[in-house]
Amino acid sequence: MFGANDEIIITLISAIVAAVSFAAFALPFLNKSEKKERYRSVVEKRRKALFDATKDGSMKKKVIQDVSAQQNIATMFKVQELTGKMGEKVRDKMLQAGYRNPKAPFKFMMAKIFVPVFLFLIAMMFLSGVEKEISGLVQLMILGGAALFGFKLPDILIKNQIMKRQEEINLSFPDSLDMMLICVQGGIGLEQTVDRVAAEIADHSEVLAEELGILSAEMAMLNDRRKALQDFARRVGSGAAKSFATSLIQAEQYGTSVSQAMRVMSDELRDMRMAAAEQKAASLPPKLTVPMILFFLPALFIVILGPAGIQASAAGVGG
Repeated sequence: MFGANDEIIITLISAIVAAVSFAAFALPFLNKSEKKERYRSVVEKRRKALFDATKDGSMKKKVIQDVSAQQNIATMFKVQELTGKMGEKVRDKMLQAGYRNPKAPFKFMMAKIFVPVFLFLIAMMFLSGVEKEISGLVQLMILGGAALFGFKLPDILIKNQIMKRQEEINLSFPDSLDMMLICVQGGIGLEQTVDRVAAEIADHSEVLAEELGILSAEMAMLNDRRKALQDFARRVGSGAAKSFATSLIQAEQYGTSVSQAMRVMSDELRDMRMAAAEQKAASLPPKLTVPMILFFLPALFIVILGPAGIQASAAGVGG
């Protein structure tokens, strides 16, 4: 019934389908292993940096941070006194967005300079190519708008990245605290608890696993646990991380139970997560009003009134 060519084609199609099915089955497991490897590489890099700093005897107040954005920006402007606060804010933004490269703050500031210039030149080329005469005021508004958009674009991109990371951390943090609570109640030290929870959570939240892994490395390598927790809160920037750091610092300072603090904090963060979900659900009907008016109601009117209109037109033609 089938020729030789048909059998070859069927065999090839079957082999391709089988390969695609196997890839779809194996890809999630490969992705999990890749996430764990990336998490381990980030943590090991931090451990190595801390170990090298301790070995060289240069462990100071700011060594546990990535190379300060203040120094990078001061190198560019040669005015460290004027750029110190700006550099700290830029460094915190880069860390909260997940960019740990020491050159990231410098690149961010360079982008805020060169992107407006680039968009300004693009706008000038566009205006020079337009045949219709445009008034000077309109040209000035277009050029100014392009430059302003270029200046704000890096901030918008970084802010969106920060919001995505913080949202992922806030979703996974209550479950991580529950695991920490179990480990602490089992008699495991806080550093080992954070490290073990980071390894377990890597499959579900790579961002939180990396931050907890860095926190465990800093707590293990440094003598100042309070400073490590403060840096964790500043590096993450989310409300959950700040509450976590504040609760552990207060528990250590006043001698209260760490497990009790974790239990209360886990309940609070879970309530906050539920409140955020309820807020999103409550804001859904107003957001759906305009799409329903534009897309749903016209189709509904056509379906309901269409047959009546066809019958009325047919009756008019017949009469």
